[in-house]
Amino acid sequence: MSGSTEITTDPVPAAALTEWLRAEVPEIATDAGPVEVRRISGGHSNLTYRIVDAAGTAWALRRPPTGGVLATAHDMSREWRFIAALADTPVPVPRAVAYCADHAVIGADFYVMAFVDGVVPGDLEAGAALPEGIRGAAGLACADVLAELHSVDPDAVGLGELRRPGRYLERQLRRWHRQAHDSAVEDLSVVDAGHRLLVERMPEAEETTIAHGDYRPGNLSFGPDGTIGAIFDWELATLGEPLADLGYLLASWGRPGDTVPEITSGPTSLPGWPERAEIVARYVERSGRADRVEAELGYFEAFARWRSACIGAGVYTRYAAGHMGGADDPEVAGSRLANLNAQAAAAVALLT
Repeated sequence: MSGSTEITTDPVPAAALTEWLRAEVPEIATDAGPVEVRRISGGHSNLTYRIVDAAGTAWALRRPPTGGVLATAHDMSREWRFIAALADTPVPVPRAVAYCADHAVIGADFYVMAFVDGVVPGDLEAGAALPEGIRGAAGLACADVLAELHSVDPDAVGLGELRRPGRYLERQLRRWHRQAHDSAVEDLSVVDAGHRLLVERMPEAEETTIAHGDYRPGNLSFGPDGTIGAIFDWELATLGEPLADLGYLLASWGRPGDTVPEITSGPTSLPGWPERAEIVARYVERSGRADRVEAELGYFEAFARWRSACIGAGVYTRYAAGHMGGADDPEVAGSRLANLNAQAAAAVALLT
């Protein structure tokens, strides 16, 4: 979990956190005064902090953003539940240490996990830290670990009760469409067109596995040999369609010459990363889902791009409300709107 950091005690006050750790988490050393708190830079979603205790040991803390979030987003207990459930499986996750639902401690619920060292390539600059010679192995590891995640039986790890009635895609399309319309974006015509096509062309088959919801290199920690040490950012995790994760991975997998940008920043347009077809072939080999992938992968990539547009509408809303700074910059506002419309238009193109 590497990256640039900035010293902060707000919105994670070190003194209050230390008192709670001293009372509730004895394995974290707190005898020499307040722990050190540094925010790990990146993202506009749940916030991650690096905690260093009195013994010099690093830990990680996750909490929600400080304001302007849409309904149903940023459920810390959900993240906690998934990483705790997967602890004894082959899926690489940080060790779950402690969860706190008491908002009196730092002003929000949060959890603490073990700090996993490695390169987290959230953008091109961070991705450059991975040597070109291991990028091929790192890319194939993305497919291997995703197939491993999708092979875990939710019932066997205590997540079976998260199953919900009805179809995953119907729930997802309804949820994200509603949240887009709850946003500050005035013109959602392209998002609406994508929604209509996704409803009309929904695959008949459905499978239910653990679905991460935001699976991409920027949410993975890579070791020096390209292996994956941990999957981070479980806030969108659910029991749902495995091909939604694969479609999202492809939509976030930028390559030189792309005419449509990837849905979020990442390292894969740098030399050495595998092509999308190699990722798909490796996932099929490891998962055995050849027939479904061949028939339905285009739909799920379209779904990923459309969902990205809906999430972008929520981010734009927080920006417009001043929760992300620079709310009066029309150039930034225009760029955000253009990007969400480009992703929605790409979804429409994949479905027509």
